[in-house]
Amino acid sequence: MDALKAYIENETRDLLLPVRVDRKSGKNNERPAEVHKMAIPTKKAEVERIPYVLLQFLTSKDEQEPGEYPESSCKIRIVAATYSEDKAEGSLCLLNLLTRIRLAFLRDGSIQDRYLLKMPLEMIIYPDNTAPYYLGEIMSEWTLPTINTECGIPGPYLENRTPTVESEVEQRW
Repeated sequence: MDALKAYIENETRDLLLPVRVDRKSGKNNERPAEVHKMAIPTKKAEVERIPYVLLQFLTSKDEQEPGEYPESSCKIRIVAATYSEDKAEGSLCLLNLLTRIRLAFLRDGSIQDRYLLKMPLEMIIYPDNTAPYYLGEIMSEWTLPTINTECGIPGPYLENRTPTVESEVEQRW
């Protein structure tokens, strides 16, 4: 999640998006989208911190087919929120933000040469009428580095064997 957060911050740092008008100063501001992991800090911030990107870890899966290397993967939901009083601009800001992330994923295919993007990559702009806030998401799946057991024997290998882990470890020593 840390690597994905840093990656998205880097890819979107120059994309300035509208921020709600400051009621005290009346000043219009723009800034890059903030990137948050798992949740927005407070319920109030869900609206006040727009524009933002929220990274949500959904599921992980470890599997190994007979005769194949083990594979680990996870699904990450990337929610984006933008703001604008102009409906057309707000929708386009959201589309630009999500497209910037999507194109970077497709261009690079990996993050830190450790996390590989798996297809399909899905993107949706929510059709709900939530103006002046606009929401959408990208559903992504990533291949993760695999982990072997501490005794060096892949986990699924043991399931098809009669001896216990302890007896195999003793035989190896």
